[in-house]
Amino acid sequence: MNFWGHLEVLRWVLIRCAIVVLGLAVAVFCFKDFVFEGIILAPCNADFVTYRAMCRLGNLLGMSGLCPDLGEIEMININLSSQLMTHLSVSIYLSAVIAMPYLITEVWLFVKPALYNRERRVARVAVVAFFFQFFVGLALAYFLIFPLTYNFLGNYQVSERIVNQISLSSYISTFVGLLLTMGLVFEMPIVAYFFARIGVLKASFLSKYRNVAIVLTLVLAAFITPSTDVFTMCLVAMPLYLLYEFSRWVVKQVEKRTIESS
Repeated sequence: MNFWGHLEVLRWVLIRCAIVVLGLAVAVFCFKDFVFEGIILAPCNADFVTYRAMCRLGNLLGMSGLCPDLGEIEMININLSSQLMTHLSVSIYLSAVIAMPYLITEVWLFVKPALYNRERRVARVAVVAFFFQFFVGLALAYFLIFPLTYNFLGNYQVSERIVNQISLSSYISTFVGLLLTMGLVFEMPIVAYFFARIGVLKASFLSKYRNVAIVLTLVLAAFITPSTDVFTMCLVAMPLYLLYEFSRWVVKQVEKRTIESS
């Protein structure tokens, strides 16, 4: 196939992907109550699964500070078209996440003929790892990091005379941005793997700056967690640091295989 033939195939790949995403976006748009009340705005409710789990854990350990106190956090809309545009944008975001397995499959089928057998095996593992890591990051952000962040920032006041009124656009941008960021952060082991394969990243480098990684994860966890107790901070910091250690282990295994094959 010549260049224009490949371009024609790519065009149809993009068309099929767009049709699937738009079709799912229409379906998500029709389930407005479930999408917003059951998913997007669920962390605003005191009976959210994370808050209930933390309260049970706090009662079990005798640490009442683990149970978050949401208080009265009011959410408002200040733009005429903001609610409609938010509904449309959220529908597209969710449809893209739902359609991601199909989108990656389309890209894989397009690239597959150009790869050797060994490269195909590596690519399959990389795709599976990408999905797993990305959705683990989304789950951690949705069930742990975002609820704690919302609780802390929503109740933080510089003065009792200033009442927090969160705009809908601010809530959605924070929600989407945090989930997407954590999903991408959890791709760290995959990025570390490819950097190690080309010799850019060494396990000795990650080991040397392990103390720096610990400090950075603790600082990030201290900012995210709503309370000042060490247990809650460690609850957030532990997954981030384990991700760093897992990336170091991946790099170490790549170096070991490189030495054995040489």
